[in-house]
Amino acid sequence: MVRTHKDLDVYKLSLQMVGLLYQLTAAFPEEEKYGLISQIRRAAVSVPANIAEGSARNTSKQFLYFINIAIGSTAEVETLLEISKLLGFTTDISQYTYDLMRIKRMLISLASKLTDN
Repeated sequence: MVRTHKDLDVYKLSLQMVGLLYQLTAAFPEEEKYGLISQIRRAAVSVPANIAEGSARNTSKQFLYFINIAIGSTAEVETLLEISKLLGFTTDISQYTYDLMRIKRMLISLASKLTDN
């Protein structure tokens, strides 16, 4: 039985992803501070933040709403990483993409469980 969002593996993994993406974007050009750096970090932070906020809501339907936002944020991060690679700010995004897909699958599974309730 899940007691809080902190007990969810997807929450823990998404927190780790935030740290990794902050490290990655620290090497981006300074002129991207208010562009891609900010967007990637904001979207990455949105994933665990929405998991936490949703889990604090009163109903499964409300939790599901926030899980769906988190799913969208994973797609946003993936797209922003692809743009970063295209612009030459990073060369290999495969591990990030793999981890994002893993997080997305976990969120979809959680959403399915919430829908069944």
